Amino acid sequence: MADAMLYTLEGDIAVLGAQNPPVNALGLAVRQGLMEGIARAEADGAKALVIYGTGRTYFAGADIREFGKPPMDPYLPDVCLRLEASPLIIVSAMHGTALGGGLEVALSTHYRIAVPSARMGLPEVHLGLIPGAGGTVRLPRVAGVMAALDMVTSGRHVPAAEALDMGVIDRIADGDPREIGIAYARDLIDSGAAPRPVSELPAPEGIDFDAAYAAALAKGRGQLSPAYGVRAVQGACELPFLDALKRERALFSELMETDQRKGMIHAFFSERAVSKLPELEGVAPRDVQALGVIGGGTMGAGIATAALLSGLSVVMLEMSPEAAQAAKDRIAGNLQGALKRGKIDQAGFEHLTEKALTLATEYDALAGADLIIEAVFEEMAVKKEVFRKLDAVAKPGAVLASNTSYLDIDEIASVTSRPADVLGLHFFSPAHVMKLLEVVVGEATAPEVAATGFALGKRLKKIAVRSGVCDGFIGNRILSTYRTAADHMVLDGASPYQIDKVMTDFGFAMGPFAVADLAGLDIGWAVRKRKRAEGLPEGARDSTYVDKLCEDGHFGQKTGTGFYIYEAGKRAGVPNPQVDDLIAAERAEQGITPQDFSDDDILRRYMAAMVNEAAKVVGEGIARRPLDVDMVLLFGYGFPRFNGGPLKWADMVGLEGLLSDIKAYAETDPHFWTPAPLLEQLVAEGRTFDDLNKG
Repeated sequence: MADAMLYTLEGDIAVLGAQNPPVNALGLAVRQGLMEGIARAEADGAKALVIYGTGRTYFAGADIREFGKPPMDPYLPDVCLRLEASPLIIVSAMHGTALGGGLEVALSTHYRIAVPSARMGLPEVHLGLIPGAGGTVRLPRVAGVMAALDMVTSGRHVPAAEALDMGVIDRIADGDPREIGIAYARDLIDSGAAPRPVSELPAPEGIDFDAAYAAALAKGRGQLSPAYGVRAVQGACELPFLDALKRERALFSELMETDQRKGMIHAFFSERAVSKLPELEGVAPRDVQALGVIGGGTMGAGIATAALLSGLSVVMLEMSPEAAQAAKDRIAGNLQGALKRGKIDQAGFEHLTEKALTLATEYDALAGADLIIEAVFEEMAVKKEVFRKLDAVAKPGAVLASNTSYLDIDEIASVTSRPADVLGLHFFSPAHVMKLLEVVVGEATAPEVAATGFALGKRLKKIAVRSGVCDGFIGNRILSTYRTAADHMVLDGASPYQIDKVMTDFGFAMGPFAVADLAGLDIGWAVRKRKRAEGLPEGARDSTYVDKLCEDGHFGQKTGTGFYIYEAGKRAGVPNPQVDDLIAAERAEQGITPQDFSDDDILRRYMAAMVNEAAKVVGEGIARRPLDVDMVLLFGYGFPRFNGGPLKWADMVGLEGLLSDIKAYAETDPHFWTPAPLLEQLVAEGRTFDDLNKG
């Protein structure tokens, strides 16, 4: 016990301090220490036991080193029952976070006190699970059904003040957790208080749990764990306490066996691993305090907003005073959102907009910037002109970055005298909201410049993923491929609206055609024209029916008409009947006899295209690991987290079957359906994509 839990006796109050840094995770030694500490306190004749965490937090959850391994005795549910059954008055003194099993331990103690900054929650839903040590059974007894459902199904972290209002904790006090815990225990002893097991509180009244279950499934777009959480809370209302615990554990065990749990665990670990690159170990990034942004449109304003909120000063360069003021207005609008959400106060808003942000119309204003990001029109000639000017004015050692979505970073860098200082920083719109940042490392990019890109991503709270140079980098290259697969299916007989529904049923927030409307059909139109001008490869299929929408000025949501028709003020649209006519005309022109596609046919083709191109991206070294691809698709393209990412999904459904499908599709379209060599190699060797993440 001495290693994981520190036991002391303060008169008639025993004190048990967790010391399992960095987050006092509830690993085996901690669980053993809790059991031994309770027994020792009882044997010492103590009247109360205070449990707290040393260091920066109370128990912040399970020990991730034990994930995927057989559980070891004592099990956390048994620890919680032992705490609750003790004749001592047991107090949890909480600071930092009490998450997952940490909150379950606290709910198993008789009284709970927290410092004002403490936060607590049951985030198991984000791992494809529900609480498994009584969280869904005890929480409704202290907080009520609706509050418990909110915490269990959302996984959100609740601040101490809200937790007090909910009844999750009993008192808030400033001070050292150990000392406030002892003081609270003394008050309880002196007032004649008795142990107060949550299990002895009355079960709360239920609600319409069937409706709540359906709502959780719909909100989670098919994710099971929130809906299972509803059923567990239902058990707390309808079953005796111990039976409700058994019901919770049975639901927990069911989820443990699902692919969704595997996918979300993969996402959890990959999110933490994706920015850790062996090639950058020990490489110090350059210091960045002052940022320059060229172009104040939606993207540039979003980048500037993210930088300002992270404490950087920003020089915003535009072509005219009017354009610069419009950029400032966009940034201020973004910051108003942060003000409303409480991320900044009015004084902070005024500081960011009036002091931290500088407007400029001349490149000389960027001379002091440590890192400069251009976010101008997506055209190579325009980008090159910007970088020529930057090369002339930027100080030595400044990092020069392009926010290009597709274009060749090496070609852009070639017009400067310092290609080692150039890299791509591909933000996703809106840049102050979207978490993905592709750090595009060019052939000449210096290691410390790449490290600076990752350091900036961390400061901006982004998921930064390394990409090599190719058309579209990781994300847009793969997007282009699976979007093309969808276009081919439409020509061959599927409906855009059927495809959208299949993919939203799979877990995407929107299908590819609705996404195209949201992004603007003119963007894809420009890409298609560029590729046609460069010359399509022999055997490549092409279609022009969408171009006809664009030619008529229909660009999607921003014009009110695209694949869907949008009423003013409404985000969702209704199918545009003109689209079916355009598709039918193109099929006739190309001599295509439409075929029927089942929903499963659509899903397999769409996902096979995504996986095959992703395997090519990894095989070519554009992405270093399969998990890099998975994180790009999760955080930039709305891939459902509970499926882990396209390559994790592929592992779970089976690579051999996917390769067989791809080869079958290639019989009628060998140009598009060329199997990725890496996919063929993995199947031949009986390995998975995940095996490559461990190398």
